[in-house]
Parts: sequence; C-alpha cells; structure tokens
Amino acid sequence: MKLLLALVLFSSAVPAKVATQKYFENRVHYKTDFGNCPARAVGRMTLELVREFEKKQSLLGVKKKIVKDNLKDKYFLSEYEVKYDPLLRTLNFSYDCPQPLMKVQIYKQGGDEFYTAILVDTGELFDPTYEVLLRAEKKIKGDLPHMAYPSSLLGSGDEKKLTSLLNFMGEKFTQNISEVILNENRELTIILSIGRKPSSAFLGKNEWRQKVDKLNSVIEHMQKKQKIPAIINLVNLKKIVVKFSDSI
Repeated sequence: MKLLLALVLFSSAVPAKVATQKYFENRVHYKTDFGNCPARAVGRMTLELVREFEKKQSLLGVKKKIVKDNLKDKYFLSEYEVKYDPLLRTLNFSYDCPQPLMKVQIYKQGGDEFYTAILVDTGELFDPTYEVLLRAEKKIKGDLPHMAYPSSLLGSGDEKKLTSLLNFMGEKFTQNISEVILNENRELTIILSIGRKPSSAFLGKNEWRQKVDKLNSVIEHMQKKQKIPAIINLVNLKKIVVKFSDSI
C-alpha cells in the first residue's frame, strides 16, 4: 500500500512540474531602455504593453495600443521603439523623453489669470506633472527658470522659436537666466541673475539670435570688469544701451 501510494503521489506531481516548466519556457521576457524618461511611470506603461503582446503574440497589436491609447503623449515620450526577438522570446523597448527647459506661466490679457506648463526642448508645452515625475527620480537638478507667455500667442509657433533660441544659448548661458518674458506684442525680455545681481536685457521683436550673441559678449566683458549692468537695451542692434543701477 505504501509503494502504491508513493506511485500515485509521484504521478500526480509530474503534470504540475511539467506545466510549470512549460509556463516559464513560453513566458515573454522584456528589456527596457528608459532614456531620459521618468522610469516608474514609463515602466508601468511597459507592463501594459507586455500584457497586450501576451494576448495574441502580436507586435502590431502593441503598436496599435500605443496609438489608440495615446500613450506617447500620456507618458511624455518624444520617441519610442518596440522590437521582438522570437528566438529569445524577448520584447525590447527603447524610449526617450525631452529635456525640460522652463516653467511657463500662461497669462491672459491683464496678467490676472494663468496656468502653468513646462516648456521642453522639442518646443512643446507639457503638464507640470512631468517636472514632478522627473524630480522624484532626481533627473532635474536645480530650479527651472521661469517664462511668462501670453495665451493669445499659444499655437502661433513662438513657443518653438523661443525653444530654438534657448537651445542655441547653451546650458552655460541659460544657467544665468532667471526669467524670460514675451509680451503680447512679441517683445522679448530676458532677466539674468549674475552673482545674485539682476540684469534685464530687452531684445525687442526680432533678430533674437544675433542679439543673444551680443548680449553674451556684453555680459562676459562686464564680468571681467566686475560690473554687471542693471539694464541692457538691445532692441536696436546698431545702438546698444547699457545702464548701471547707480545711473538709472
């Protein structure tokens, strides 16, 4: 009886073992490169996509879900790639997200009403949640400079124009920026903080790149003299006016 019972127990255990082994052999594995994206949030999205793949073993189904559920915008992706290796039964996910440049206050005429957004290096305005997610993972160091932007110019293309200008300035210069103001007449003002001394640069409506080049030269020259101007008027490139606090 003991031998018979042992045989029964052994035979009943075999299918469970085989089933478990088969499960792990058939299970889909995945690898993820998060790039500059917030890993926790995008990681949750990745698990959704893996489950979608496991339903029909279809890579097309995964890509359709990304588009249908608008996951690219929902998770702040600038680009993504999904590949499947059938030999290793492995899904490979590669993501990237844009760099935040400024915290933007969108204001209406009179400046009373506004909402906040994050300007990123692709020229888009993101929900402030994006900054929160990146800070939680220490992917943003220091404070973001501020920008005041009129609601009347939303969708005008000026966001991308300003982004191009900020990318052109470079990190060394933008570290000195405290605030950027664009008014409803498209006149640009940049407020710098250099050695804790504020300096307002008026750039007017056009030729911003040339004026930023000139502004950079003026600042470097004045730093050597250890004198930071309170106002730098660059509205007219042919006639740059510099004023110091004691002469205002």
